[in-house]
Amino acid sequence: MAAALPVTFDDIREAAVRLDGVAHRTPVLTSRTLDARVGAEVFIKCENFQRVGAFKIRGAYNAAAQLTPRQLAKGIAAYSSGNHAQATALAARELGTSAVILMPEDAPRSKREATAGYGAEIVTYDRYTEDRTALGEALAEERGLALIPPYDHPHVIAGQGTAALELLDETGPLDALLVPVGGGGLIAGSAIAAKALHPRVRVVGVEPEAGDDTKRSLESGARVTVPVPRTIADGQALPTPGEITFTINQRLVDAVTLVTDEEIIDAMRFAFERLKIVLEPSGATALAALLAGRLDLPPRIGVIASGGNIDAERFSRLMSA
Repeated sequence: MAAALPVTFDDIREAAVRLDGVAHRTPVLTSRTLDARVGAEVFIKCENFQRVGAFKIRGAYNAAAQLTPRQLAKGIAAYSSGNHAQATALAARELGTSAVILMPEDAPRSKREATAGYGAEIVTYDRYTEDRTALGEALAEERGLALIPPYDHPHVIAGQGTAALELLDETGPLDALLVPVGGGGLIAGSAIAAKALHPRVRVVGVEPEAGDDTKRSLESGARVTVPVPRTIADGQALPTPGEITFTINQRLVDAVTLVTDEEIIDAMRFAFERLKIVLEPSGATALAALLAGRLDLPPRIGVIASGGNIDAERFSRLMSA
């Protein structure tokens, strides 16, 4: 008998109750133009309209809200390239505590400014030469802070799963669900929710071609480490899947496909010109896989657009590429 998963569907439903009134119930977008282009009925869960501009507030708040009063009084720490940083900072503010965030030196300026704007202290590091997990753990221990990692934590994963829970509540059964993959928290939570509600749904992860650590890991049957990816999808520029997330995804994710930076830009452009929404590169990878024809398309498809945190200057530069 297979061991029980570290996160259950009940955990996700409890997270949904905890997040009620804190996280937005984001809209589900449909487009006849998109449906005609790909030959399927597509439902886009627009987490670019979420608080902090991405799905991350779901997991960060769900984890922070379960800390003890003593832990909250001491403060929260996190490490992140941007979206989890903002989410943890906002969660701390909502819960009346402080946050210290470890961010890479080359994190997008808009994400750093937003994180600081929520009141967090920012400490920087070099993502290409330093281990952010080790640095983050050391920082939290040194200052006596509760560490909320960006994906490899049961409460974070449960919170992220509420995005798929909401999507399926609105759409009913889907044949496939496409989810961006970084550390694997969003797809792990999404897969738990999706398979619990509709066991036959096919859950497909999407990674940037330069950072295929989850695809390689699932194919090899063990976690694989790749060089830190150099990709425009900064939220997915990770060298290895999380330990907890990999345990879940190995059981529940049906496949992982890859997209190039050029295909991501094409998807961002399509979203802007035809769907009238702004997506950051990491938030557009699932849509990119759909538009690039990387999949055998079933009739009804859900796509999670995981975030829209990109400043006007970078967006303009990418759209001009």
